[in-house]
Amino acid sequence: MRVTAWWRGISPRRRLMLSSVAAVLAVVVVAGFVVTSGAKAAPETGVPDQDKPGPVLLVPGYGGGRDALETLAERIRQATGRPAEVLTLAGDGTGDLVEQAGVLAEAVEKAYEQGAPSVDVVGYSAGGVVARLWVSRENGKHQARRVVTLGAPMHGTGLAAAGGALVPGGCPTACVQLAPGSSLLQELAKQPVPPTLPWLSLWTERDETVTPPESARLDGAVNVSLQQVCPGNTAAHGDLPTDPAVTEIVLQALGTTPLEPPAECLSS
Repeated sequence: MRVTAWWRGISPRRRLMLSSVAAVLAVVVVAGFVVTSGAKAAPETGVPDQDKPGPVLLVPGYGGGRDALETLAERIRQATGRPAEVLTLAGDGTGDLVEQAGVLAEAVEKAYEQGAPSVDVVGYSAGGVVARLWVSRENGKHQARRVVTLGAPMHGTGLAAAGGALVPGGCPTACVQLAPGSSLLQELAKQPVPPTLPWLSLWTERDETVTPPESARLDGAVNVSLQQVCPGNTAAHGDLPTDPAVTEIVLQALGTTPLEPPAECLSS
């Protein structure tokens, strides 16, 4: 009764103004509900369904170069029909690898918010270490359906150590982190790949950037030397994202069948 009396006591013009404001607020509330209810948060528990492959996020290596991975991304799009995006790393790609993992985490969150059923990650070179950091620190073990790493210095590379020794102070943060025995790599060495996460680590024995090439070997992953599958293949470190045999191995790894070492050399 009091509200009714108060409303009747207001001038017609003010009633119209208040009604308009109420209508606008109602639209905002409803719109906010629709946006919020339509968004899908990245999972914090469990694991994605292996039978529901979603977009593929590709993480560049040291320096953040995208061209080679763009070639691989296009091949993934053509062969599978799935979205494939090459990430743009913060800065010039030589900064803190932990920050780079944050870039990946944001991209994964965005993919899930847009309705992705799952997310696969391909990390090239230092991008593989970024993927590992994301899995370890950013809850990636519950958000990645599969991970593929190419020539990733999981235990560091002698090239980074040499660079720091030859030019004191001239080794950027990521370079320091990729030196064998760095505090970051020691931390990661204590954390094997979760048994629920299919992970392929592929490298070439002709790698002169990641030294020794076996630095890519990762506990808990399916570890494969390219020459083990394709004897005589001459791909070097920089060839990994575009080598036809590597591309076919990646495509196979991103499928829905159980992740196993390739039985034979594949090429398109």
